[in-house]
Amino acid sequence: MAKRSENPLDTIWAMALIGAGVGIIFRIPQIMPDILAVESFSGSGFFIRICFYFMAFILIGGGVRKLWYRFFRA
Repeated sequence: MAKRSENPLDTIWAMALIGAGVGIIFRIPQIMPDILAVESFSGSGFFIRICFYFMAFILIGGGVRKLWYRFFRA
């Protein structure tokens, strides 16, 4: 098995993923009224909200996973 490189950009990328996920979580309540103002999206607000939160948790999970394998796995 190939040895992993200790590239510092991996840590920066992981922090960017976590930051993007947290940013989405804080942005959802602000942007949802604008999305629901569009007539074609007004009936599917719950589904859109669930998709945004799912995307945020996937980003946070990916960043945490990268950091976990960087610092706690040998």
